[in-house]
Amino acid sequence: MRRTTLASLLALTLLPLAAQAALKPGTPAPAFTAPAYLAGQPFTFDLKQALAKGPVVVYFFPAAFTPGCNVEAAAFSRAVDTFKSHGVSVIGVTAGNTERLAEFSKDTEKCAGKFPVAADEGARIARQYDAVMTLKPDLSSRTSYLIGQDGRIVAEYDSMNPNQHVKQMLDAVQALHASPAAR
Repeated sequence: MRRTTLASLLALTLLPLAAQAALKPGTPAPAFTAPAYLAGQPFTFDLKQALAKGPVVVYFFPAAFTPGCNVEAAAFSRAVDTFKSHGVSVIGVTAGNTERLAEFSKDTEKCAGKFPVAADEGARIARQYDAVMTLKPDLSSRTSYLIGQDGRIVAEYDSMNPNQHVKQMLDAVQALHASPAAR
């Protein structure tokens, strides 16, 4: 019995390590504006303005110039033309290393100036999107969303592994364009 109790306590203790639930499809995406950079140039990103032009992939990442975030940004950079060919824009959002975002946005191995990255000081935006790390709530988790032009979440993918985010979002874009409502 003691072993069962210890196992139960250990399981309850580890629950906070699990990723928080992301916003589900159909949920209205919280509107936001944020300081951002594209190819090193500062501007203010406005989600409502971006959605007026078409669907948007908003992907949250923990911090610029960290190994997983570098991999993810490079993958989005390689795929950005495919997203654009479907009328979808991409923006990365982070609460980590925001003072280095201008440099990160123009790095030829990361964003390569192909899509903007936005600063989320204090993880304010990430909290609205349920995209914060459980043990470090001042940092964004690795969560991606496809937001439809109507401002609603179409798809979400939440995994700290950076390798599937682009594929998951491209699959969601394909499904969006294949749906009868999108025709």
